[in-house]
Amino acid sequence: MNPDLDLSLERIIRAPRATVWRAWTDPARLARWWVPAPSRCLVDRLDPRPGGAFVTRLSDDGAEFVPHLDACFLAVDELRRIVFTNAIDSTWRPAHPAPVAMTATITLDDHPDGTDYRMLVRHRDPEARALHEKLGFADGWGTVAAQLAAFAEGGDPR
Repeated sequence: MNPDLDLSLERIIRAPRATVWRAWTDPARLARWWVPAPSRCLVDRLDPRPGGAFVTRLSDDGAEFVPHLDACFLAVDELRRIVFTNAIDSTWRPAHPAPVAMTATITLDDHPDGTDYRMLVRHRDPEARALHEKLGFADGWGTVAAQLAAFAEGGDPR
């Protein structure tokens, strides 16, 4: 991790890695926790393989859904690691995503209490990292990680 360019979070999820993995790779499961509540998520495309699409929409009112993420998976190592970027969209076109371009690495490791869940989000430059932090990276990604934990542990947050 480069502290000038990267942001990270880590937590222990009290569920097996396979459960956390399914929450990430099954569209119906991902939709249950992927955006901070009370917002809702629709998963338009989820193809967890290198080069596969990762496209979601969100709604604050449950009626109108707007674009949320149009990304591409870079690496997918079953039960261990997912890497995606929004710097390349789901059709492999270079993108200029708002508010910030990033590459996220999600790592799952065994832990005596379940799964050691780590998120590392890389940015192009210190300014992009600072913007992402200012916009609430810790709160947003932290909330989503907590929702994933609740979902995987059987206390579905929604």
